Order: sequence, then C-alpha cells, then structure tokens
Amino acid sequence: MTRNARIDPETVTVDVLPPAVILCEPQLGENIGTAARAMANFGLVDLRIVNPRDGWPSEKARAAASRADHVIDNVQVFDSVEAAIADLRFVFATTARSREISKPVRGPDEAAETLCRYGRDGLKTGYLFGRERWGLNNEEVALADEIVTLPVDPNFASLNIAQAVLVCAYEWRMKATYGALPFRVDGETHPPAEKEDVVRLFEHLESALDNVNFFRPPEKRPSMVLNLRNILQKANLTRQEVKSLRGVIAALERRPTRPRKDEPEGQGEK
Repeated sequence: MTRNARIDPETVTVDVLPPAVILCEPQLGENIGTAARAMANFGLVDLRIVNPRDGWPSEKARAAASRADHVIDNVQVFDSVEAAIADLRFVFATTARSREISKPVRGPDEAAETLCRYGRDGLKTGYLFGRERWGLNNEEVALADEIVTLPVDPNFASLNIAQAVLVCAYEWRMKATYGALPFRVDGETHPPAEKEDVVRLFEHLESALDNVNFFRPPEKRPSMVLNLRNILQKANLTRQEVKSLRGVIAALERRPTRPRKDEPEGQGEK
C-alpha cells in the first residue's frame, strides 16, 4: 500500500510504548529484512537479533526491508536471549507447537491486549520469535512470561518469521489504536447527494427507458420502476456519482455532448 494524502493525524502517533521484536538465531538476512518491514507496517521499531547466522549488518536484510531503514538502523545484536530480553517487563514466546511447560497460552489478540496494557504504563515488552527451521527450544520458552500462538490449521502450522511478526504486530496496533483506520471516505470531499438530485436521476433514467420501450408489459412498469429505484438507493450515491450517472444516461440517449475545453466549439457534438 502507498501513502495516502488524507491520513487521519490521530492514527500517526500511538500513545503506547511498542513491544520489541526479538529474533532468535535467524539464518537469512532476507528474513530479518522482511520481519523489519512487517514491523514498520504497524509502528514497531525495536528489533533485536540473537546470534544471526550470517552476522550483522546485512545488506540483504536492508534490501528486503523495503525502505524500513529506521528499523534496520535501530537493530541491536545480542549473544543470548537472556541479554536480549533483560530490560523487558513482559515477554511472549511465539510457538506453533504444544510445550511441556506450564505457561498460559494466549491468542494474538489477547497477547496484544496484555502488551498494550504494559505499554500504556511506559513499560517495555516484547515478542520472542524462534529459528526458521525449528522455532524456540524449551529453555528459551521458559524465559518468557506467557506463550502466544496463532489460530492456524494444526495440519499446516508453520509460518515464516515475517508472517508471524506481521500477525502479532497487526494485533498490537489494532489494540493500541482501538482499531482506528488511517483514512476513511471524506464526507466533505465526497458529500452525499441530496434527495432532490437522486429523484431527478430516477426520473431521468425512467424517461430514457420509456423512450426505448424498456418497461414491458406496461402494467409491470410500477414494480419495475420500484426495483430500479431501490437498487440505486442502496448505493448511497454522492453528488459526483449522481452527475456521472446522469452523464451516462445522456450519452445513451445520444444527446449532444458539451465540447471539452481543449476542443473547438461544435467538435464535441455528435
């Protein structure tokens, strides 16, 4: 998605401390980069990496991040999970497998609600993600406060890192912003049509259809008109949409069209 010119300013700044994302021993720079991109999509910036196989920094990660440079530039690298989560107050371990560890298991929405509660108090939190091939081991899961798992099909539960980060980040932002969307249709820019204009549209359409003998047999005309009006009424037309539809009807009636500004007078008529 590209930047929209009419962004709601209230959705730009989120008054909740975002969680950190900790990647445990990621193998590929591309996976780190796509995880960073997923973080940036939903306002997360604190990316921590534990023992990346190919070292750091990584140009492959930067390229895969697709301009999420502010996340890549902020990356911290650690030698152990313990060091990576040391300053955090609450951590969720992500896993798709049942563990023999007595910890509460939450869905991504519940986990996001918990982290937002801490974040609104200015306390640091995080999501801990495992390796591409086998995830987190039990010792690493034991370091977390709770487990978060996604409602995937248990017969095909494997997600890549970026997918898992994306789902968790999405749920976090949903809770942090109370579901606020960055933009909606602007009622001032696209005002709804007045009922008078809508009725004129109805009458124009019905007149054009009368001229081509559309309403057959004649005794069914009232019910057919009613159906057409109901169809158009459901559309909640704007002023511009009414004008456009009336222009379409006029064209089908083969009325003379007004010349465009770049055409000589008379050239636009047919």
